[in-house]
Amino acid sequence: MSVASPPQLTAAEGPRVLGFWMCTALVIGNIIGVGIFSMPASLAPYGLNALTGWVVNVAGCTLLALSFCALARAFPRDDGPTAYIARAFGKGPAFIVMWCYWVSIWIANAAIAMGLVGYAAVFAPALTHTPGMPVLTAMAVIWLFVLVNLMGTKTAGWVQMLTTIIKLMPQLAVILLGLWLLVTDPAMYRAHVPTNPPSWHEVSAVSTLALFAMLGIECAMVPAARVRDPERNIPRATLVGTLLTAVIYIGISVVPMFLIPQQELAASTAPYAELFSRVLGGGYGAILAAFVLVSALGVLNGWTLLAGEVVQSMSRNGGLPEGLSRENSRGAPARALILTGILATLALVTNFTDSVAKIFTFLIVVATAATLPLYFGTTLALVTLKWRGQVPARAGRAVLVLAPALGALLYCGWASIGIGPEPLLWLLVLGGAGVPIYLWSLLTQRRRATALGAVAP
Repeated sequence: MSVASPPQLTAAEGPRVLGFWMCTALVIGNIIGVGIFSMPASLAPYGLNALTGWVVNVAGCTLLALSFCALARAFPRDDGPTAYIARAFGKGPAFIVMWCYWVSIWIANAAIAMGLVGYAAVFAPALTHTPGMPVLTAMAVIWLFVLVNLMGTKTAGWVQMLTTIIKLMPQLAVILLGLWLLVTDPAMYRAHVPTNPPSWHEVSAVSTLALFAMLGIECAMVPAARVRDPERNIPRATLVGTLLTAVIYIGISVVPMFLIPQQELAASTAPYAELFSRVLGGGYGAILAAFVLVSALGVLNGWTLLAGEVVQSMSRNGGLPEGLSRENSRGAPARALILTGILATLALVTNFTDSVAKIFTFLIVVATAATLPLYFGTTLALVTLKWRGQVPARAGRAVLVLAPALGALLYCGWASIGIGPEPLLWLLVLGGAGVPIYLWSLLTQRRRATALGAVAP
């Protein structure tokens, strides 16, 4: 049974400037951040179980991506995940889910900016040696990309495409180097084979790490109101971006795993630089640091774009003050972007005296936990709507809709087991903080409606 889109769930018509390539760059660019350059070292202790974990993770993320695709095809005029979840469970749960997601974005932006400062210190050591300078520099970078996004979604989209192309260069170089050695000197791949026995416990741990690394697969779905031909472009960009990123991640994890001894790889602070030095000789630390900077700049731009869209969506749907949905002359949600910049700045100020590494670690753990409700909420919404018969036939056959959604729910539940109690506690705190804000918004709307009713003829 097909159900007409309620007016309050339909995206407000504005400039739809994001096409397939910009959406794909948003997915890839937001997934591949600064963490990719240390991932081989993080996975090294798990040996070949890391490959099994990656296979499981790719399967789970593909199921999530297929669920996002089904929602985009079913409700192409909806205001993204806010509307999908509201259809299934009401505006209250939708607000809490998107509130957590928005909090995760501006906290992640603060963490990314701090990580960027750490790599920038390779070229300007004074950044980390001068008290207070890391945080001030991070603030400046955050506001730089607020300004970029204030110039309009199209400008931010072009910046995202450029930085994504540049950041893929070192990953492509690692994969090509691995293929070249496989052809010219295959014995190198047999010299340092990890000896870990098969272990589902290690596979589960790797899957959790890999899920964190793949956060961002939803990035074509979130700004649905800005996407041209959303019924076609969101599913294509989501699947292409997810699968291409998965191939890149697996490729750049496998090559160092077999070419660098396991203990040395686990202790390495720059595994790619060490890989190139071992094979080709010379130092590559500064070159790779430059690529890390570009990667961080791109992901910061992409998440800033999404932050503005999420706030604007919550405002359009009544969860936040109406003024936050207003756009400037370039079609950018100016007040939403500025609010996000202010909160990311405050996140940095509250940790002003801590080290770069300590701030980065703390913020990224909190941001990761706050993203999970979006994955659970959207897939559970798809299952619920399909069960009620409220998903139009254009979304696909029932088994092709329900099977990926149910599989994605199981995967998220399994992968979240390894998160640990502290991030989950932060998730409860962050989600709970949104409840009084939503209740205040409801009260304000009712008072306004009462006042309007009192003066109506």
